[in-house]
Amino acid sequence: MRLGWLALLIGIGLFLAINAPWITQQAYALYYRSRVASLPAFSPPPGTRLLVLAPHPDDESLCCAGLIQKVLQGGGQVYLAWMTLGDGFQWDAALLHRTLRPTPKDLQALALAREKEAKAAARTLGVPEGHLYFLGYPDRGLLPMFLEHFYTPYRSRATGLSGVAYEGTLSPGAPYTGEAWEEDLRRVLKEAAPTLVLAPAPEDAHPDHRATGYMALRLLGEMGALDRLYFYVVHGGLEWPLPKGFHPGLPLEPPPRGRHLPWRRLDLTPEEEQAKLQALKAHRSQMELLGRFMEAFVRKNELLAPYAPPP
Repeated sequence: MRLGWLALLIGIGLFLAINAPWITQQAYALYYRSRVASLPAFSPPPGTRLLVLAPHPDDESLCCAGLIQKVLQGGGQVYLAWMTLGDGFQWDAALLHRTLRPTPKDLQALALAREKEAKAAARTLGVPEGHLYFLGYPDRGLLPMFLEHFYTPYRSRATGLSGVAYEGTLSPGAPYTGEAWEEDLRRVLKEAAPTLVLAPAPEDAHPDHRATGYMALRLLGEMGALDRLYFYVVHGGLEWPLPKGFHPGLPLEPPPRGRHLPWRRLDLTPEEEQAKLQALKAHRSQMELLGRFMEAFVRKNELLAPYAPPP
């Protein structure tokens, strides 16, 4: 009898171990499907002029590759602006150059590689190259620039640079200051003339994302255009989004760090999900290291939250 119970317990254990991913997926779907479906639906109006503010190459595809497609399908225009070229990601540079100790030159080479990947992702989504803006400010340096280095240049710990040094950027030679960054974004806003601006929420866990959200609030508030501002989150806390990996049949639930935001649900077609996946794959250096995290954003919906004044 004891052997029978032991065999049963072992069998149950093996079943759970083998089917754990399937069980996790089904539990996730059961819990979140109705909750996400109850969120207000969002659809960009025809002729929308969308500006996406991305702290790093890949954020534009993670947050809103589906929205980009819908705006273009509706006869609108899309503009993408990257604040940095991701030149502070030590692990990525180590993998790209097959070295345990990437040098500042390795990290600068990584930035150029990520710029090419961003252009490839934009092409996949149908955004013309003339609508792309690369600002070239320091990865992991945006929040210090916004707070302590608004007028005095910040020096990147990763690259050793204190000014924009990459070809193809909006203002080559500009110092790493909040003032220069602000002027670049003013220029982008003027040229793109967006009716909808998508920026990282200040609730995002990554400091570059928070700083970009703060700067968007500052400039659009100055313009009296906060009604055009919507937020997204990429680094949402507690391993979000779960489960990791490619699950296009699952909903994307609001992130723990932003559950209080007034989220809107943008539903995607299977074709739009596939195009989003292809855009992410264009960021080859990132997919090699963070593939399962990035694939987890390819879901049945995207999430964006309109700016809401604090109570």
